[in-house]
Amino acid sequence: MDKSKAVILIAEDEVHIRNALRRNLINAGYEVVLAADGEETMEQFRSYDVDLVVLDILMPKLDGLQVCQLIRQESDVPIVMATVLGSPSDRVAGLDLGATDYIVKPFSSRELIARIRSILRRSSPNTRSKAPARVSELEALSVGDLILYPQTRKVYDQNTYIRLTEIEFHILYLLAQSPGQIFARERILRRVWGYADEADLETKALDVHISRLRTKLDSSTVRLMTIQGRGYMLLT
Repeated sequence: MDKSKAVILIAEDEVHIRNALRRNLINAGYEVVLAADGEETMEQFRSYDVDLVVLDILMPKLDGLQVCQLIRQESDVPIVMATVLGSPSDRVAGLDLGATDYIVKPFSSRELIARIRSILRRSSPNTRSKAPARVSELEALSVGDLILYPQTRKVYDQNTYIRLTEIEFHILYLLAQSPGQIFARERILRRVWGYADEADLETKALDVHISRLRTKLDSSTVRLMTIQGRGYMLLT
């Protein structure tokens, strides 16, 4: 494989969807690995240096939720859930297991590719330093009793380590740069996910990540507040 290209693993049991996604992603400049069921997905994931997984939920042998859980035991590679299951509870199930984003079928290849580009741009070690920040990537950021280390994406509440996903860290890091300032949903989605299209801004993924982040900060003196109709902010 061309090491200069990102490798996308497509886990999809419907052959026509799988082949269409493969064709469009190759045309967009990616290397593509295919899997038709959950067991094959894990085999391919362990065989290739995958940069992102597009994961259907309704697959034979192992479903997408099981696969997501297994991948998270081994890697923090970005995972985009792609499925017909679009209810809030379905979104929560996938995101709770560590999925990075969620896209509901039917979706356009253009939308999926836009999300993939955004996620990979944010995840790439070569582009992290380009993210808006008030401190160097090598410096720690303190807010209340929290200390955030952007280079390693680690957070400590005094001496207690708080385990966050990549998305959770980026949300917290953004809010921590301006404690007491309200960040609108649209602003967070654009800054953290890199979304530009209005359709993308309708995602409910942010709500789930905020809820999980708030739970993880429960014992901290820092509070993640929801300002009804306006957005979110940190209070110390």
